[in-house]
Amino acid sequence: QVRLVESGGGLVQAGGSLRLSCVASGTTFSSYTVGWFRQAPRKEREFVAAITRSGSTTFYADSVKGRFTISRDNAKNTVDLQMDSLKPEDTAVYYCAAQTGSLLNAFSRATNYGYWGQGTQVTVSS
Repeated sequence: QVRLVESGGGLVQAGGSLRLSCVASGTTFSSYTVGWFRQAPRKEREFVAAITRSGSTTFYADSVKGRFTISRDNAKNTVDLQMDSLKPEDTAVYYCAAQTGSLLNAFSRATNYGYWGQGTQVTVSS
């Protein structure tokens, strides 16, 4: 059974940075495609970033491209999301999600991920 735990959320001023971490247990994390999603109040959950099993390829939502960086360390079973130049509209609960195998072109669809963390709150003040 895969267990995902996110950490690193908090309150930051606009223009600041945060680094989120997702730690997996109970599995060989290198077998999983991993994505970050976020959900703001009264909004649907949306794709933020994803990374392939080897870490060689990354994908980003247009809204975060150039500001966020996803990376992974399979030896440590972790996937990080470095968030720079944060904006108030980045405020949301951020979730780590994982799915075995390659999601090909479906990495941005939340329903394709079978394992989810509990989420971590990110609040960006203006």
